[in-house]
Amino acid sequence: MQSLYETDFYGWTKQQVQLLRNKQWNQLDLNYLIEEIESLGRQERQQLRNRLSILIAHLLKWEYQPTKRSRSWLATIRVQRRDILRLLKDNPSLKPYLLEIVSDSYENGRDLAVAETNLPFKTFPSECLYTLEEVLDNCFYPGESSKELEEY
Repeated sequence: MQSLYETDFYGWTKQQVQLLRNKQWNQLDLNYLIEEIESLGRQERQQLRNRLSILIAHLLKWEYQPTKRSRSWLATIRVQRRDILRLLKDNPSLKPYLLEIVSDSYENGRDLAVAETNLPFKTFPSECLYTLEEVLDNCFYPGESSKELEEY
């Protein structure tokens, strides 16, 4: 027999919330609750990794295609930085995880930059030349002076 979890996930979540509110501990579906809570943590980490990859990709595009810079790229860089900082503010225990994912995020960002620019893979350094502080710094735009940035 299939459980409500398997047939109607939303219904299952509503049921579990009601059981928690009513303190009906013995009726909770603990195995699936544990699984879902663990999954939530993984989703937050994945979101951080994805946002960092997109941010790095746009920093690479910004640096290596200066003639194609646009307000769209600038907006993407700004939005990703803001969203990463909000995510870290809401989940401070993710901060140490940033150091773990910089290398993976750079690899993903480099792949995205290659795909989006059609530049050869060898154009981009094999390792990230930006520090984590620079990547997250609202004033950092590689290859850019603040005067040039005002044009965008």
